[in-house]
Amino acid sequence: MLHTYKADYLVVGAGASGMAFVDTLVTESDKTVIIVDKDDKPGGHWNHAYSFVTLHQPSSFYGVSSKELSRGVKDKVGLNKGLNELASGAEVLAYYDELMREYFLPSGRVHYFPKCEYLGDGLIRSILTGQTFTVEVNKTVDSTYYKTSIPATHTPGFPVDDSVHFMPPNTLPKLQQVIQNVTIIGGGKTGIDTCLWLLERGVPADNIRWIMPRDAWLLDRKNTQPTKEFFGDTIGAQAAQMEEIANSCSIEDMFLKLEQCGYFLRLDESVLPKMFHGATMSKLEVEALRSIKQVVRLGRVSSVEETKIVLEQGEIPLMDNEIVVDCTASAITNLDICQVFNENVITLQTVRSYQPVFSASFIAHIELTYDDIKKKNNLCRVVPLPNHDYEWVELTYRNMMNQFFWSKEPGLKKWLQNNRLDGFMAMVAGVKFYEFENLKILNRMRKAAKPAIAKLKEYKAQLENESKEY
Repeated sequence: MLHTYKADYLVVGAGASGMAFVDTLVTESDKTVIIVDKDDKPGGHWNHAYSFVTLHQPSSFYGVSSKELSRGVKDKVGLNKGLNELASGAEVLAYYDELMREYFLPSGRVHYFPKCEYLGDGLIRSILTGQTFTVEVNKTVDSTYYKTSIPATHTPGFPVDDSVHFMPPNTLPKLQQVIQNVTIIGGGKTGIDTCLWLLERGVPADNIRWIMPRDAWLLDRKNTQPTKEFFGDTIGAQAAQMEEIANSCSIEDMFLKLEQCGYFLRLDESVLPKMFHGATMSKLEVEALRSIKQVVRLGRVSSVEETKIVLEQGEIPLMDNEIVVDCTASAITNLDICQVFNENVITLQTVRSYQPVFSASFIAHIELTYDDIKKKNNLCRVVPLPNHDYEWVELTYRNMMNQFFWSKEPGLKKWLQNNRLDGFMAMVAGVKFYEFENLKILNRMRKAAKPAIAKLKEYKAQLENESKEY
């Protein structure tokens, strides 16, 4: 006879979003939770990340609401110098392990089943023993919906000749040889991280070749700092963003205006980016990447052969003993969106741009606070994850509309101010009547908000019409 465990919620996945959801449940209620996860430790994809990975945004925005991840310091050296620190992968994993051992489990309301998989219909199986057991819960929370792809286990979408020294970025720090020539495939966050790691380890920029199928618009990390000394940069960037959107006359003009005001960055000013994944970078990192002159813009890789790499629009030769690093794994492989709340299932997705852990905490709070499923879904409209540059329009429009709806909801404003993952609400609420420069920024933002939303709505309609034509 199968053993049965009972709880209010079953959370599938102990990654960043699942942990943020559970934290808010445990902190704000007396609910009981079962967590099931295929990994041996909490932290999700961080368990499999390359050793040099760090957060792209300040540590203050990451983790769970009840426990600070940031040490409250600014980096004094390196390419993030002068900005709030970015936790390493090792720090993130230690943080989640401590959270599980010292808070979740001692609460007596969380049961954690690592190295197990959820088979559906209340059935869980141990990966190591094959033993199965059942759970009886009121609701199931799916924190794996986005299906994160991992560079270490990613299978490239093109054939690779066995003779080529081909590897994921995870292998690079383990090399015990001189890197004479190295080619990085992929222009996303992993490719950026890998190029920066090579440069910081002293590999000459002339020895690095970077295959970049699409250039990307990048976010300036200085505009994401959570401390008050950066108010003019952070909240100022939001005000400038709304003003430039409102003043733009086309989508391309909007992007260029957003670059001119310092909201966006790009690596090559002669190439108009066609991709946006929300990568956040410092200007020092951008300058470092610009030192790499061998940037190949011939489309995606078709095959990696013994003596050459074949691309959609041409081919490039491979040198003897050249290392080829595969950075083509997409962080998110499922970009479809669905309703967050269904009768007995909650599907975690982003309800604020660039902030999956805040979104999970917010969804948990809404689950605990409201009974009506329609109301809950109205407050948790999904902000889609972007891929192409023009998808930034939809992302930004939905993000601003969500913020508008939340501002009208009694009690929600105070919750946002007290949730450390929010980052900016407390900063804005803390502006004093005598801080005239900061008040001017807030007035600019309020004045430009409605015109910006109207312009984004116009661009949305334009993109939808163009899509119908094709």
